[in-house]
Amino acid sequence: MPDHAHSSNPAVQTQLDRLTALSPGRDILGLERIAELCDRLGNPQNKLPRTFHVAGTNGKGSTCAYLRAILEAQGRTVHNYTSPHLVRFNERIRLAGTLIDNDQLAALLEEVLDVAQDLQASFFEVTTAAAFLAFSRIPADDCIIEVGLGGRLDATNIIPAPAVCGIASLGIDHEGFLLAPEVGTPDDPFVRIAWEKAGIVKRGAALACLDYPLPLANIIGERAAAADVIPFAENDVWSVIPEGNSFRWQSKFGSIDRPLHTRMAGAHQMRNAGLAIAMLRIAPGPHPSEDAIARGVADSFWPGRMQLLGDGPLAAPLPSGCSLWIDGGHNLDAARQVADFLAHDLAHDEPVDLILGMLANKDAAGFLAMLAPHVRRLLAVPIPGHEHHSPAALARIADTIGIAQTSAHKDLPSALSALAADDPAPNILIGGSLYLVGQALDLNEEWPV
Repeated sequence: MPDHAHSSNPAVQTQLDRLTALSPGRDILGLERIAELCDRLGNPQNKLPRTFHVAGTNGKGSTCAYLRAILEAQGRTVHNYTSPHLVRFNERIRLAGTLIDNDQLAALLEEVLDVAQDLQASFFEVTTAAAFLAFSRIPADDCIIEVGLGGRLDATNIIPAPAVCGIASLGIDHEGFLLAPEVGTPDDPFVRIAWEKAGIVKRGAALACLDYPLPLANIIGERAAAADVIPFAENDVWSVIPEGNSFRWQSKFGSIDRPLHTRMAGAHQMRNAGLAIAMLRIAPGPHPSEDAIARGVADSFWPGRMQLLGDGPLAAPLPSGCSLWIDGGHNLDAARQVADFLAHDLAHDEPVDLILGMLANKDAAGFLAMLAPHVRRLLAVPIPGHEHHSPAALARIADTIGIAQTSAHKDLPSALSALAADDPAPNILIGGSLYLVGQALDLNEEWPV
């Protein structure tokens, strides 16, 4: 689905309107346009500080957040490029630790769009070029770049060999882009996804990754070997050992001699933190101390991922004792992680009430089937501005897989109001889409900073 954005700042909105008019209106994979665009801008991608490049179906944003928090705890300045944004477009570009301001953003977009007139560059390609241009001009010690789609043909892969590549959790998503037939690519869809993600590995870079089923691990190993890179892999070289709400990080080449605690909910976040630590351990140059790692893991936060909302306008109608959670997971791999968290944390005593909205290209039935054992009631809502499963269709799907109470609502506030008036569960989860999660953050006035 095409990316887009709106801004309350007139100067930024002017450039976003130009971008919408110039963009082909859809996601396009391939490096030809971004290469030409960067060339016209003086190839800023070749002028970045020490760089960490992170791919994965899920968990790559959280891994980037852990990387940044640990590096900053060590006293280093860090550029960060992530996607998508949840509320404000500025969230995508962080310059030396601070979200880009509107004046900088408007000027950068204008500069890039001025040279992109005839390229048919996509929304993401223009945004990527703007980020690289900013990163090349403003001093920082490190640069963290999150892959958008896939890896091999993602616009971020125009960068030369980074210091370290990281590959997070793997699963099926964006099938229309990543599973299209192509000569010489693997037939098995899961292997194909791993093959695409491992396309970020370049000669001269190090690689850290998670533990995967053997066919996926083998294809990543083959891609790495072709670049003369040896994977620093979970449960082969390093591992995460959970200890209650903390974990220990162990490695054949030196472990961390203390328990580490993360405030990001879910066992999968311990693995994401472990991947970030692994990337930093194999990076050339200065390595963070154990104190910096402990402080960074503890301080790290990535909005919209199993996040407990605070008091705010959206949560206000709920009675005392109700907790309102959000999670942007929207594919089957994310559904497994959410279901695990519900089973072991939120819903072990009583099922949750789920407010769900999903884009039209997502597997709503498969997603709901994994969550259904932990859900008492489903309230389906639309996702404004995006093609989505209709609330009525989501309610029908939920009904067929055994969720006893289902209803369709015109929007998120009306769904919450209906819950507030009808004995809500102690824990309520809003999920199924990062766009819906962004709307929840905006309505509750909890804007990412």
